[in-house]
Amino acid sequence: MLPLYLEKLNPVELKNRADILKKMLEECRLCPNECAVNRLNGETGNCHSSYKVLISSYGPHFGEEPELVGLYGSGTIFFTNCNLSCVYCQNYDISQLGIGHEITTEELAEIMISLQRRGCHNINLVTPTHFVSQIVEALIIAIEMGLEIPIVYNCGGYESVETLKLLENIIDIYMPDVKYSDSEVATRLSGIKNYWNIVRAAVKEMHRQVGDLYIDRKGIAKRGLLVRHLVLPNNLAGSEKVIDFISDEISKETYINIMDQYHPAFNADKYEHLNRRITRDEYDKVINYAISKGLRRGFR
Repeated sequence: MLPLYLEKLNPVELKNRADILKKMLEECRLCPNECAVNRLNGETGNCHSSYKVLISSYGPHFGEEPELVGLYGSGTIFFTNCNLSCVYCQNYDISQLGIGHEITTEELAEIMISLQRRGCHNINLVTPTHFVSQIVEALIIAIEMGLEIPIVYNCGGYESVETLKLLENIIDIYMPDVKYSDSEVATRLSGIKNYWNIVRAAVKEMHRQVGDLYIDRKGIAKRGLLVRHLVLPNNLAGSEKVIDFISDEISKETYINIMDQYHPAFNADKYEHLNRRITRDEYDKVINYAISKGLRRGFR
């Protein structure tokens, strides 16, 4: 199975997509924050990013889902900054404090190729939303250099459907977090508006593009939707409602990683209901509910 960007698109079509995405940076509306700042002129909005690409690190990663990791790792590129401002972010030094270094699109392309040469099964773009224009530019260069492994879009779920449509047949595996089913909680804990409506529209669009997760005979994910959901203490994530959405409105064949690794990080200790780990009972309740709704892939 070829990556979608080789199977479905040609260089002219990719260049057209890159041009449209770059134009959107003049009054930035890449994501639902719609800050309308001119990032091409160095202005920054909620993501604290101008046109310059910032990354914190890259390399084979063995802590992702097994279907992404395989034998040789998922080729992760950690982008600096984020379009969310989660008070409990476990990577806050990257996402909130802006730790990283500037690279060119040519250097980003070379990183993609270097990860492929190291045997990585995919290019895993971690927190890519605010840099999609530059990523597509880099992808064009990387394809000319021989890139031929799937692209993973590893995001927080706060995505614009308009932008996602421009990524159709570029992204092979969408991997969104579905963080909350209550927009008021999302505003309080992640500084974003209307999250529940936005994430549902985004996930539906992702699934329309790539369908359920396809895994080859070697156990490696090649294409499709992979959802993550982090269980929060005191049911702040509204997990059962998230499960209902995935099961009833996306697909019972959805691969959903229901995660139990929450721990208070960054500013979580300032929030009474976030300042502890989850209990075994809290986690088991979500797992059992997912099973009762017919979900089975990703967590057992």
